[in-house]
Amino acid sequence: MNKKIKFLVVGLSTFVIGLALGNFAMSDVPSKIAVVDVTSVVGASSQVKALKKDHEAKTKEIVAFIEKARKDVAATTDVKKKQALEEKYNKELAAKKAAMDKNYATKLSAIDDSISKQIEAQAKAGGYDIVLAKGAVLYGGSDITEAVKKAVK
Repeated sequence: MNKKIKFLVVGLSTFVIGLALGNFAMSDVPSKIAVVDVTSVVGASSQVKALKKDHEAKTKEIVAFIEKARKDVAATTDVKKKQALEEKYNKELAAKKAAMDKNYATKLSAIDDSISKQIEAQAKAGGYDIVLAKGAVLYGGSDITEAVKKAVK
């Protein structure tokens, strides 16, 4: 009996919430919708370009480190010393790669936050209620991509 009452209460509240949301969705309040080509904004961002350049430079450093390590290991003739060198270089490589990845992820997250805030600021300035990615919209909405690009640079 107790389970039936709980089921009835849950079902009834779900129905009421659904009805209320349906009425809200069908209301006459128009929504201003904006679209943003996020890929274009990211591609135009000077922060992203700088991050990409920095990442490429760090990758070149790691490649140079690997080449040096291979030469050092190849030049060593003693088997035990060779294994110790390989282990040492593998640990150093793992540490360098982890530091590079962490640094990249941190900077990328900060850039993502910055771009999101700029999109939000442009949407608020334009009085938009909803902002969607341009790729998700077939038709409609005001394109605010150029305004966001100018703000992000």
